Amino acid sequence: MKWENIIGQREIKNQLRSSVAEGRISHAQLFVGKEGYGTLPLALAYASEVLSRSNPGAAAKAEHLNHVDLHFSFPTYTVDGKALSKNFFPQWREMILGNPYADGSDWNAGLDSANKQMILSVHEVSEILERFSLKSYEGGYKILIIWGADKLRTDAANKLLKFLEEPPKDTLLLLLAESADHILPTILSRCQVTQVPRLNDEVLEEVLTSEYGKDEEVARAIAYRAQGDWNAALKLLQSADADEEFETYFIQWVRNAFQAKTKPKVLKDIIRWAREIAGWNREKQRSFLEYCSEIFRQALLQNYGAPALVFKTLSQNNFRWESFAGYIHGANIEAILDELNAAALHTRRNANPKIMWTDLGIKLTRYIHRKAA
Repeated sequence: MKWENIIGQREIKNQLRSSVAEGRISHAQLFVGKEGYGTLPLALAYASEVLSRSNPGAAAKAEHLNHVDLHFSFPTYTVDGKALSKNFFPQWREMILGNPYADGSDWNAGLDSANKQMILSVHEVSEILERFSLKSYEGGYKILIIWGADKLRTDAANKLLKFLEEPPKDTLLLLLAESADHILPTILSRCQVTQVPRLNDEVLEEVLTSEYGKDEEVARAIAYRAQGDWNAALKLLQSADADEEFETYFIQWVRNAFQAKTKPKVLKDIIRWAREIAGWNREKQRSFLEYCSEIFRQALLQNYGAPALVFKTLSQNNFRWESFAGYIHGANIEAILDELNAAALHTRRNANPKIMWTDLGIKLTRYIHRKAA
């Protein structure tokens, strides 16, 4: 990972580069922050910088995660009685090369390990100690990056503690964790801690517009929803195309709900609408429910005089956003969101989707006409 490819985090990058240039390399360091904030990219660039001090050609190898003196540990599940990173390194390497901001849920999904416990085991630490008992191949530092260090089992953490207390010469240990709360206090006390903060919205917007060609409104909306997490921004970017389809169905739903009070025959259109959505896979249905919840919240902000906080408006098919927003207020927003949350729960529990969506579609016709208090 090159420094210039890391999104934002200028201050931390400067601190890390200076520590290498000045020879102030603490042998045990903990980077605390979400993966999407850039903990692993920072660790990779830092490791590359350290390795390059003894071998200028090390950077290219480190960038491709195949430097012989750069080692990785990460949570895995048990195979043949042991949970070892080496059993899954090709898959993990492929994921990280594709997206160094990937998080634990991406890793679980990649391994299809939803029903398995992902841990850093005592067997993993034993392998680490064995590897680091040998000298480096290229004569400089040996570096270990532990990704997801908060998944260390207690017995594994205690065994790692001995390694921290008496580290081999020219050894660098970089632990990465979303939170320090689950790090053994004795390990925490022996680490130099770097808090990696969320990325600024402005930084995310700039990358989305300059590198991904998104217009300012789309970039602003994605950055706002990502909450400083680039991995989340990437997922929102991928789902941006789905938003256009979701907007079509949302507007259709709202227009039918408005007309149903005076034109009961419109209920047939709501039933047709419900059956179409019921034909989607469950993940897409859940995404649409989240989208609807967000749009109703945005409408509430618009109605209550906070347009500066509104990052998403609807305009497809001459939809009158401000007029619609006037119907979303304190007297109905809670009921609407409760129904959407209940529908999401029913979706996870494999409820009949045709019945669920029909019920939800009809209920909006009542809530949308409820008078403000």
